[in-house]
Amino acid sequence: VQLQASGGGLAQPGGSLSLTCTASGFALEAYSIAVFRQAPGKEREWISCTSNGDVGPFHRNSVKGRFTISRDNAKNSVKLQMNSLRTDDTAVYYCAATTLEYCVVEEHTYDFWGKGTQVTVSS
Repeated sequence: VQLQASGGGLAQPGGSLSLTCTASGFALEAYSIAVFRQAPGKEREWISCTSNGDVGPFHRNSVKGRFTISRDNAKNSVKLQMNSLRTDDTAVYYCAATTLEYCVVEEHTYDFWGKGTQVTVSS
């Protein structure tokens, strides 16, 4: 059972990147999937989530209108499209999965975590 984040990388301010969370050993469609991030010197924070229920997706206010999270059940993956990137989006980004049928921000409720992937926004 594994949850893996791929993508990320380096972008200039105003640019775009995408992050993909891919599951192996379990079906992502049965889980609510969130993306967290941790910037240097800061605590990890919840930023986006797609539930396996009938509500959402949800985004943190600081990324609302810029980031979009979506599912591709055929590929057993979730994609976070990040547009209009800012320097304060620089962080290590993590995927997390919970069996809860709704989105939550509390980290301890998530059953699986992927290794982080670096997103750097710099001119």
